[in-house]
Amino acid sequence: MRIKLRKFFRLAEEKAARFLMLASTLLVVSVLFSIIGSILIKGLPSVNWEILTSVPKGGYFFGKEGGIANAIIGSVYLAFGATLLSLSISLPVALFINTVLIKYGKLVHGTRFLLDLLWGVPSIVYGALGFVLMINLGLRTSLLAGIIVVAVFITPIMIRAMDEIFKTTPRGLMESSLSLGSTLYETGYRIMLKKGLPGVVTAVLLAFGRAIGDAASVLFTAGFTDNIPHSVLQPTATLPLAIFFQLGSPIVEVQNRAYASAFVLTVIILIISILARIIAGRHKY
Repeated sequence: MRIKLRKFFRLAEEKAARFLMLASTLLVVSVLFSIIGSILIKGLPSVNWEILTSVPKGGYFFGKEGGIANAIIGSVYLAFGATLLSLSISLPVALFINTVLIKYGKLVHGTRFLLDLLWGVPSIVYGALGFVLMINLGLRTSLLAGIIVVAVFITPIMIRAMDEIFKTTPRGLMESSLSLGSTLYETGYRIMLKKGLPGVVTAVLLAFGRAIGDAASVLFTAGFTDNIPHSVLQPTATLPLAIFFQLGSPIVEVQNRAYASAFVLTVIILIISILARIIAGRHKY
């Protein structure tokens, strides 16, 4: 009798778990398709060559002529610059963790825990911190300020992603390299980096996608302008902020342009995600 009851409860538990997994999957997929569907329905009809290649003109936010070329180019400038700056910091730190700090277990775990905490900090906090520093230093909103804040924001993400990649390097491979007279520097950059290069590229692409799609961290730092920046000291527009400002308009045509901007941003992030998946799929850890 007890055995039958145990089997019954196990089967019931298994069915309940399957139902919850299926329901959760359907919920996530339905939300995803509802978001994509609303963007396609409302934004795709407003996408045209003019909106992609021209900058906002006088009265753009009142339904007149213009486009979002300034926001597209500004987003690419900001995300590309932030990703390069973050990469120059993240790669040496991730290699340092897995070559030098790896000997000190508690220190490694503490470092990774702090990075995970920084990863979880909302981006608006980084934006607010950057804004406070800009006020104290007497700086204005600019592309450079946005690059720095976004770089700080995505650096913990990139470090932890690379760290997980370098952790898969066999310790015997590192020990063999060191036994042959290689330094920790040579072992890190010639062994670990070479083995994990596809994963590093994936981490960079994911960080780039996070940088180009964030609005809160640049709201007070990068500013907004209708022009394409020609200097890092000039303010710049970004697609997330363009969507935010256009949705705030009471004019339906301008709101549809916001969905068109969201469509462009979604396509960019989708391309980056697909590239990251392809590169990750070719790399076997």
